[in-house]
Amino acid sequence: MAVQRLADELSSKALLEALQRDHGGFDLLHHWQQGEFHHDIVLAVKEPRALPGSILVVATNCNAGVKEVLCFDRVPDPGALWHRRCPDNPEFQGELPPVLDEARTLHWFDPCKLLEPDARSQYREEFRERQSGGGWKLKS
Repeated sequence: MAVQRLADELSSKALLEALQRDHGGFDLLHHWQQGEFHHDIVLAVKEPRALPGSILVVATNCNAGVKEVLCFDRVPDPGALWHRRCPDNPEFQGELPPVLDEARTLHWFDPCKLLEPDARSQYREEFRERQSGGGWKLKS
């Protein structure tokens, strides 16, 4: 229920404020971006209280709207996380630690759609390249 309450904040700012207020704060461990429109923010919660684990992965859209919150007892590998989301994508592999709780919001949609070859992009074709697993990033 605590994970759902955090997800129901709907914005990253409100969720982080709730963690500060209700769980003693957090440490930002990672920010992983897959394609242009999906971000995974990995947080270590200082006082997890009603949470079943101390690690949260907060999936957001490009506007920092919360799509999904996953709770773990240790930091997952990004490839394993995406393998869970898109099991048919052979580029994602790894073993995910047990998901202790999870919640999705009205911002959620199938993230695999963002990784398809014809996925929309704000980058002009000559300035982008395919990211491992799918999705677009600026050319390096």
